[in-house]
Amino acid sequence: MDKRNTSIKNIIIIVFITFMVSTAGAIGYIVYSGWLASADETIAKMAKDMNNEIFKEVDAFLNVPLKINEANQFLIKNGILDINNEAERENLFVGVLKTQSEDVYSFSYGTETGEYYGARRNKNNVIEIMKNNAYTNGESWYYSVKYDLTSGDLAVKAGKFDPRTRAWYQAAKAAKKPEFSPIYKHFVMNDLTVSSAYPIYNREGKLQGVLGTHIILSKIDEYLKGIVKEKNAYAVIIEKNSEELVSNSLGMANFKTLHDGSIKRFTIEDINNKDIMQAYENYQNTNASNFNVKNEKDRLYVNLNEYNNEGLDWLVITAIPESLFMSDILVNMKLTLILTMLAILLSIAIYFKLTNKLLKPIDRLIDTSERFSAGDLTPRVEIVRNDEIGRLSTSFNKMADTMNLLVNNLEVKVKERTLEIEKTLNALKENKDELRLILDSAAEGIYGIDNNGNCTFCNTSCLVILGYRNQDELIGKNMHLLIHHTRRDGNPMPKEECKVYQAFNTGRGTHVVDEVFWKHDGTSFEAEYYSYPQFKGGEIVGSVVTFMDITERKKNEENIKYLSSHDSLTGLYNRMYFDCKLKEIDNKKNLPISIIFGDVNGLKLTNDIFGHTAGDTLLNKSAEILKKVCRAKDIVARVGGDEFVILMINTEAREAKQVISSIKKEFYKEKIIAIKGSMAVGCDTKASTDINIERTMENAENKMYKDKTLNRKTVNSDMIKTIIETLHERSPEQARHSKAVCEICRNIGRKMDLSEAEIMKLQTAGYLHDIGKIVLDERLLNKNGVFNEEEKRENQQHSMIGYRILNSFESTMDIAEAILAHHESWDGSGYPKGLKGEEIPKLARIIAVAENYDAMLNDPNNNTTMSKEEVISEIKNKSGVKFDPEIVRVMADI
Repeated sequence: MDKRNTSIKNIIIIVFITFMVSTAGAIGYIVYSGWLASADETIAKMAKDMNNEIFKEVDAFLNVPLKINEANQFLIKNGILDINNEAERENLFVGVLKTQSEDVYSFSYGTETGEYYGARRNKNNVIEIMKNNAYTNGESWYYSVKYDLTSGDLAVKAGKFDPRTRAWYQAAKAAKKPEFSPIYKHFVMNDLTVSSAYPIYNREGKLQGVLGTHIILSKIDEYLKGIVKEKNAYAVIIEKNSEELVSNSLGMANFKTLHDGSIKRFTIEDINNKDIMQAYENYQNTNASNFNVKNEKDRLYVNLNEYNNEGLDWLVITAIPESLFMSDILVNMKLTLILTMLAILLSIAIYFKLTNKLLKPIDRLIDTSERFSAGDLTPRVEIVRNDEIGRLSTSFNKMADTMNLLVNNLEVKVKERTLEIEKTLNALKENKDELRLILDSAAEGIYGIDNNGNCTFCNTSCLVILGYRNQDELIGKNMHLLIHHTRRDGNPMPKEECKVYQAFNTGRGTHVVDEVFWKHDGTSFEAEYYSYPQFKGGEIVGSVVTFMDITERKKNEENIKYLSSHDSLTGLYNRMYFDCKLKEIDNKKNLPISIIFGDVNGLKLTNDIFGHTAGDTLLNKSAEILKKVCRAKDIVARVGGDEFVILMINTEAREAKQVISSIKKEFYKEKIIAIKGSMAVGCDTKASTDINIERTMENAENKMYKDKTLNRKTVNSDMIKTIIETLHERSPEQARHSKAVCEICRNIGRKMDLSEAEIMKLQTAGYLHDIGKIVLDERLLNKNGVFNEEEKRENQQHSMIGYRILNSFESTMDIAEAILAHHESWDGSGYPKGLKGEEIPKLARIIAVAENYDAMLNDPNNNTTMSKEEVISEIKNKSGVKFDPEIVRVMADI
């Protein structure tokens, strides 16, 4: 084909078809191959991420007993806890078990002499105290737990038991370090169990005994099922050496109990899953951790990860099916291919038809042009459409008309051209006015300067921002001397260093955001400006400057920068800043580095009882104390809800302990509303580069938890004491009433032949029964007279508040229900629950009689004075209605 004779129309069609097909093919290839590669990478990453997630969950679960042992072995090893002191010993074991989830079913200590102490959860999940010594004749006896966390009544005699024969004891003794026992079946629950054991040696290196924390493993099954559920995946954990199941997400049991009471552990072969078996065989043969396993229906992405921890040697196996992603992708690929082909064919057909139609007027234009060039000036092109060809045809017709006119009347044409020139000049003037309008409409300030720096023009925003009234005050003036003469710090800005001038000195534009401009009134503002050179005839004749006032933006940026590193409530540094600073200062020149970890006591109680505003006040006061006792170079940060950390460089352990002493002294002085301020504190010091700073942090935190554990009773007792003392300071009548009710309750208890322990609980409950009134304001607390309905509802909240306060502490938890119910009535008409009869706790029924007796006899709200006989008569009248008849009878006898 001769290219010189090929029409433009055919060339356009061929190029279009070639371009469409090649482009669609290239894009399709890139997209489809990208889809497949992306899906493959995504599934493989999901399999790995899922395995890592399971690994982390299992590790966190198994680290619980390790940390329990680590936190408490120090107390026994160093004699802080006297193991022979029964009350201290039982407080520790019960206290630890109460703070853990139900997965930790037992915490115990066996000695080399065969003694065995601790606490366990029975089959009803109730905590019992264990004791096995000479007193029990080598048998394990289990006791109920009293309110003070010591042993109560004997619950079970479990027979002979020697802890030294247990696998966990022997494992720790043999390893001479913390060790997990082999997996075994729980003695009561139908579940697998593993024990974390910690050997304890005396100063001579002789084994004293082994501390054991015992957990059940069914929780791991729940973790696996929860993680793989939405992904239609599998997860299995086995012991590497025995290939026995530890946990699985397939819904099958990990063991079965035989007729003789022993158990048979299932192995990986019992799963009957060819995919998992094939992956496991590949792992054994190649020791690789990632596989693609193909079966008849699908392809699986398998990931294997070894888990090792203090004697445990497990293998975590996960598998995700490819069909989870690929089925939808393949359908979309086919549909996209079909739609693309249809679109290409339709586009070619439409393009071919439109091309023929649109290019037909060109043939007419060519024919007319040929006739016109032959000297015939009369023909004109028919205008079909107002497109490019139509406009070209129109132009041809106009040209033909023009040439005809020029030929026929040249003088007339000259006059017409003159008029056109005048119109053009008028249009230029209008364009200049429009340009001025655009400049004055801009929000940015704009001005121009010549090569000497003198102003040549400016817009309205320039005048407004700089504080000038009209442009005559700027035109012809040196702008550098007017607005850019001085730096932010007051030092002069030399002309040679002015970046505005650099635009025409260097021929390149400049952009500045860190300088100030000066206003007409002598004040400055933060400015962002651009300066671009002006060219005329190839030479620079000046510069155009645009600028904005960014003072507010700068303030916002500084505020954001501050908030990114500070806690919004206390103003201390936040966790993100602390973590960065910890890495930054971890070097030899800053040694020794001391870290103090603190936890504010009573924050949750303050929030629950007095509201979050009071809780915020407690946190702010804590922050003030820490800032007060620390040096300027110390870093004080709030790293959690009630947790604070102090980072101290070049600080010995002795100095850090002095700071802790100052913190405790300052907290002792503070009281927030009715909460005694206190903080559990621990510290550790990194003295050499060999010590990991993260370990130092963990040690400080662990010591804080130890401080919190050892002083929990004292702190809780101080809080209750402070609350009741504050209430009595605000209302002397409440102080008198509390003591009176306490005395009456004691007399009733003795008359009812209650045990001394019950009488002590009754006295305590009687004394604290109105502790919830701490939230009432002074007006309501000391009001004499009848309450209106709103005041009555507000006052009735005190029993619920008292319950929440006392239920927050272990020492008063057993009397909280009595405080909640001491305004219930025998016939069910009381509050807050409407209990009746013996549904009401006995202590609450006694307090109700005692409180009403004292109120009628001494309460200033009574308008008439009543004698004891009249009070007794009134209480008898309400027997069986408001009061328990039996307690009324006892009261009358007294």
